[in-house]
Amino acid sequence: MNPVRHAAALALAAVLAACGGGRPDDRAEPSALVTVVRPVQGSLPMLVEAYGTAAAAGNGQQTISISQPGQVLRLLVTAGVAVRSGQPLLVFAVAPTARSAYAQAADAVKAATSQRDSTAQLLGQQLATRDQLAQAEKALADARAQLAALRAEGAGSGTITFRAPFDGVVATVPVAAGDRTQPGAALATVARSGAMVITTGVDPAQRDRIRVGAEARLTRMEGGGTVTGHVVRVDSILNPVTRQVDVDIAYPAGSFLAGEAVRVATVTGEAHGWIVPHKAVAFDANGKAMLFQIAGGKARAVPVQLLASTPERDVVSGPVAPGQPLILDGAYQVADGDAVRTSAAK
Repeated sequence: MNPVRHAAALALAAVLAACGGGRPDDRAEPSALVTVVRPVQGSLPMLVEAYGTAAAAGNGQQTISISQPGQVLRLLVTAGVAVRSGQPLLVFAVAPTARSAYAQAADAVKAATSQRDSTAQLLGQQLATRDQLAQAEKALADARAQLAALRAEGAGSGTITFRAPFDGVVATVPVAAGDRTQPGAALATVARSGAMVITTGVDPAQRDRIRVGAEARLTRMEGGGTVTGHVVRVDSILNPVTRQVDVDIAYPAGSFLAGEAVRVATVTGEAHGWIVPHKAVAFDANGKAMLFQIAGGKARAVPVQLLASTPERDVVSGPVAPGQPLILDGAYQVADGDAVRTSAAK
């Protein structure tokens, strides 16, 4: 071969090689870089998550009121203040009309007593009948009953100092100093110490999973440590406002303040299966859960059932191969049969 032509042929071959002019079969197959972990078996608690607010239990508070009209003279506490049993809460003046009614009832008792005694003397002198004495005794009994009722309702007192019925927290004070109130109006509500609950609402479909006594994990909405409580009440009717089922969670005294928003995770059982990182679980277009394992350098889709889920780990069941790596980072970027390159998860 002519030396000049031979040199030109070699140069052309070099250019073709540099430009990728080789056969298509010589090009490397594209692959995705993923991180992997090993699947392990175990169990995690099954949780029903909801949100609630700390408040006094319905049977853990007492409303202070009086069955007489009157006026609030002084308030000695405000809402939110911790009180001891017997501590003064407010001073109340009974209305003059109520005191007048009590005085009239007391006078009626005196008159009925005198009438009864007089009739008894006349009976002894055979100037009255036994029926007349019986009527006089009945009138006295009625007058005494009326006086006792007014006394029990506070009508006989000029001013009354209301005191805390037990150790607790003043939940509400719906009146102000100087307010004139009607009979039976609420003056203050005291919540018993240790009787605070978290009231939360759960979907009616979840109600049968929750049992009284079940453990509940409580966390402030602002974050912080977890407090362990337990379920003390599960309603059997829907809340007419939220259209959910109310559930009360008891917790250690002092853990939360009244009105504080809390995240509630109620334990309903344990899920046993494969424990995998939460981000390793992918979902197809139909919303079905799947994992990706690696076999022969390719991603293999594994359909699974999601049994329990937390922000960090999930429990699944399905045909997971124990010896095959599980794709962690990159699970949403691969499809069944894609070539992959692996690196260990951090």
